[in-house]
Amino acid sequence: MSAPTATAISVVGVRKVFGATVAVDDVSFDIKPGTAHALLGENGAGKSTLVKMMSGLIEPDEGHLEVAGERVRLRSPRIAHARGIQTAFQEMTLVPDLTVLDNMLLPYAPQGVTGMIRRRTARERVEAHFTELGIDVDLWAEVGELDLAIQQKIEIARAVSRQPKILLLDEPTSTLAGRDVDWLGEIIATLKGKGVTIVFISHRMREVRAFCDRLTILRNGKHITTDDVGALSEAQVIEMIVGRSLSQAFPKRPPKRPDPAPEVLSAQQLSVGEKLRDVDFSLRRGEILGVAGLQGMGQLDLFLACFGMADLHRGQIKVDGRPVTIASPADAMRSNIGIGLVPEDRKTEALFLKLSGKHNVSLPVIGRFSRMGLIRDREETSAVEEVFDRVEVNKRALWTSVKSFSGGNQQKIAIAKWLLAESRILLLFDPTRGIDVGTKHELYMLMRNFAEAGGSVLFHSTEIPELVHLCDRVMVLYGGRVAAELDAEAATEQAIMTAALGGSALDGLAA
Repeated sequence: MSAPTATAISVVGVRKVFGATVAVDDVSFDIKPGTAHALLGENGAGKSTLVKMMSGLIEPDEGHLEVAGERVRLRSPRIAHARGIQTAFQEMTLVPDLTVLDNMLLPYAPQGVTGMIRRRTARERVEAHFTELGIDVDLWAEVGELDLAIQQKIEIARAVSRQPKILLLDEPTSTLAGRDVDWLGEIIATLKGKGVTIVFISHRMREVRAFCDRLTILRNGKHITTDDVGALSEAQVIEMIVGRSLSQAFPKRPPKRPDPAPEVLSAQQLSVGEKLRDVDFSLRRGEILGVAGLQGMGQLDLFLACFGMADLHRGQIKVDGRPVTIASPADAMRSNIGIGLVPEDRKTEALFLKLSGKHNVSLPVIGRFSRMGLIRDREETSAVEEVFDRVEVNKRALWTSVKSFSGGNQQKIAIAKWLLAESRILLLFDPTRGIDVGTKHELYMLMRNFAEAGGSVLFHSTEIPELVHLCDRVMVLYGGRVAAELDAEAATEQAIMTAALGGSALDGLAA
C-alpha cells in the first residue's frame, strides 16, 4: 500500500506576467491534502492568477505546479478536471440565459448510446444533489433571473457535483450572508471529512478562521508567509496583507447629536415587489443608516424603489419631508432629490467595463460638459480627476478601461460617479463585497467623510461587523418588514442577528 502524498498541490517558483504587470513573482508554497487552505491578499496580490493556473485557464511563464507530488502542466480546464480539480469562481461561469438544469449539466451531461442527453436521468441526479446540499430552486428557472446568492450556490453545487479531489473556491461568500455562509461551512467540513482539499479565497477573516486550517498570504504578487491559521493574530494577518498596520479598521463614529438632524429621505407604508411590505424608515442628514437582513428579506427592493427601479404597490417616498415620485433613475438623480445608487454587482450593473474610468464617471452628468453637442474634454477631465483624488484612484483611470482595475478600485470608480453628480444621498448595496481589507478601510473612511460633510448614506452589508461599527442606526428587515431599529449603542452583532432571524432584538440585548 503506497503512502499518502505529503501535498495536494505544490506551487514551485511560479511567475506570471501580463504586459508590464507582474501578477505573480517567484511564488512557492504547499497545500496539504484533506485541508482547507486560505489564499489571502489585497485585490491584485496574485490570488486569482494562481487559481486560474490551478484551474487550467492560464499557464505560468516560469516555475510549475505539482498535483499529488507529480509535476503537471494544466493547459486547459479539462486537463485540470481530469486531475480532480474543480473551481467555483466569484465571477460566475453560469450562462444566464440557460436554465438551472442546463447549467448544472455543462459540459458533462449524461449521454445515451446514441449520444443524446438523458435528460430524465440528469434531472434526477441534479434534484438528488440539490436535496443533499439543501438547495431549493426551480431547475427550469433561467439562472439570470435568480438572486446572486442563489447563483453562487449553484456555481458551488456544480463544482461539488463533479466529486473533486481539489476544490477551488474563489470568493465563494462574497454574495452570501448568514445561513448561506453557515451552509457553505457545512459543505467544506463534509468534503474535508471525505479527504477533499479546499483552496479558499476570501477577504473575510472570520470565515477563514472558521473554515480553514492553513493560510498563505500574498502581497504585490509575492509570497509573504504560509502558516497555520491559529498561529497568526488578525492584526498580524492584516499587516502582512496590506504591508502596514491598520490601527483602526473602522473610522471613529461621531458622538450622538443632542437634536436629530433633518430627514432627507423617508418612506411610509412602502410596499414593493413580492418581498417588501409596509416599511417605514427615515434617513437623516449626516447619517449612515444600516440595513440588515438575511438574503431575500426585501432589502434589494427597498434600494431599487428609492432609485426609481422598482414600482411601488403602496406607500410614499419623501425627500426633505416632501412627497416625491421617483419613477426612474433620472428622477432620483434630479438636483432637488440627488440620489445615487451603487448596486449589488458593480461589473454588470454599475460600470461599463470597456469604457475608461473617466467616461464611466462623467456619463450620468455628461450634459454638464457639453456645448452645442460637443464635449469639452478638458473640463470633463479636470472634474473627473478631482473626484478620483477624493476616492484615491490612480490617475491612469482617466484613460484606462475599467476592466483593467481591481474590484476595489472599480467600486471606488462607481462611487466617484455619484460624487461627481453631487449626490447628497448614497444608496450603497453591499459595497465592500469581494474587496480586500485595505480597500475596505478606504471605503469606510470615504463613507464617514461623506456623512460628516453633510451627505447621507443608506447602507446594506452582508457583513454584520460593518453595520455594527460604521452605522449610526441599523434597521433590520425580516419577512419584508422592519423587525427592529437599533441605535449605535444597541446595534450589537447578537441583537442584529436575533432580529434578522425573526426574534426580538431585545432578546439579543438581554442575552
